[in-house]
Amino acid sequence: MTRILAFSDLHLNARAAGEICRAATEADLVIGAGDFCTMRQGLDEAMKMLWTIEDKAVFVPGNAESIEELRAASTATVLHGDGTEIAGLKLFGLGYGVPVTPFGAWSCDLSEQDAARMLEPCEAADILIFHSPPRGVADRTSAGHSVGSTAIRAAIERIQPRLAFCGHIHDSWGARGMIGRTEVANLGPRVNWFEV
Repeated sequence: MTRILAFSDLHLNARAAGEICRAATEADLVIGAGDFCTMRQGLDEAMKMLWTIEDKAVFVPGNAESIEELRAASTATVLHGDGTEIAGLKLFGLGYGVPVTPFGAWSCDLSEQDAARMLEPCEAADILIFHSPPRGVADRTSAGHSVGSTAIRAAIERIQPRLAFCGHIHDSWGARGMIGRTEVANLGPRVNWFEV
């Protein structure tokens, strides 16, 4: 059994980073589902907050940092349209905002078509790690709108991993749901425990 601590959307929150790092001493694997900094600013500072967990962490970029920026700033395993195997678990990750957000030029986003193309090579996984949620699960705004990704939902339906992690939609932090036999969790900047 692998004990996993997962979180998303840290956004330079030092208190949350401290809680995550303290709890991570009990984790076999730490997963960060994007948005470590804010609007492409402060990524180095965010990684300094998390340095004690990077040796057992897998991250995907959010829409607040690019893949190149995250790989340059972190020694963690960083996934974006690719996978890895850790402790016998197959992981595949895709970061960024999907679909394209209304936030402007600073936001790192993918169209549904580009996301689907990047997810196509994944044939099997125990855990899928996204920044954006799938359409219809853990993706509701405060106004009640479902703003998740159809490409991400289709990948979960096709692959049926044990777990699918996401963040991005702050109003849905803590929300969970099922797609087939897959548990989907919108994590938020808190300690979330899972066992696989």
